[in-house]
Amino acid sequence: MTIKDIAKLSGYGIGTVSRVINKQPGVSDKAREKILKVIEESNFEPNGNARKLKRCGGNTITIIMKGRHNSFFMEILDRITILLSELEEVVSCQIIDEDGDEVAEALKFVHDKTAKAIIFLGANLALFDERMNEIDIPCVVATTSARELAFNNVSSVCVDDEAATMEIVQYLTSYGHKDIVVMGGEISDKQISFSRYLGCKKGFEKSGLKFDPDKNYMACRYSYEAGYETTKKLLEKNMHVTAIVGLSDSIAVGAIRAIEDAGKKVPDDISVVGFDGTVISRFYTPRITSMGQDINSIVKRSVELLMKHMHYTLECEHDYAPHKLIEGESVRRV
Repeated sequence: MTIKDIAKLSGYGIGTVSRVINKQPGVSDKAREKILKVIEESNFEPNGNARKLKRCGGNTITIIMKGRHNSFFMEILDRITILLSELEEVVSCQIIDEDGDEVAEALKFVHDKTAKAIIFLGANLALFDERMNEIDIPCVVATTSARELAFNNVSSVCVDDEAATMEIVQYLTSYGHKDIVVMGGEISDKQISFSRYLGCKKGFEKSGLKFDPDKNYMACRYSYEAGYETTKKLLEKNMHVTAIVGLSDSIAVGAIRAIEDAGKKVPDDISVVGFDGTVISRFYTPRITSMGQDINSIVKRSVELLMKHMHYTLECEHDYAPHKLIEGESVRRV
């Protein structure tokens, strides 16, 4: 007998059942009475995690989103919030800068005893240090793999970033491109950009091309402005470039605008590929070829893992969501 079974038998949502189990407010007398009756009749006993959450006193699922200008994260945030609301969960959101400290933000909610679980939307794993030992509530990292972390309460859902960017480079080389520049993030093995960087490097190697970090990579924040300014710098070098890989769609959009402002055309002069498959990539002119992340899978699985670990004492889990190249109008053969 699980909390889902209790919800099904009582006719109420998982969130309502959870609040009754944890003796929290916000439930009508009628609903509480019905749920308690089902619990009694089924001999259901809350597990250790549920009791621990009750002692913590938090009643909110907190989402900490990293990056104020990340359109992909905004899409995920909207969908996660809707799904959690449908489960009758109380949700709060904290948006921090791309260079912010998400663990420090999480500790504020833990110390205030307002959060019963946390979703990290984007993460710099280098920040997940010994401070995480103070966070004894379920956590899920969405869009970044936390597989290498040694914390049993931290699960994760993401695409295979390394495989995805390798496929992007191989796609471009199949169109004849050899002079390719990758833009995005910083080279740090604790950040999502590192897996994407490694994937691009591997794509070069598998295509028989030499990858020179000084020539084929430029660090860049995940924003329209950063994509624009970084591409301007690239064009000012007068290097021979036939394709740019933006490690996010926002970088790709900025890159295209910089190319157009320099009097060049996409894809006639330079091809551009993005990453994420956001709405803007499909409606921008030209439509941007982008490596799409399955947002529905990321959202659904992140919430499923969080809810499961809120009610059961289990080992952390790390899942991959599907990815697929979405062809637009921003790449041509050379």
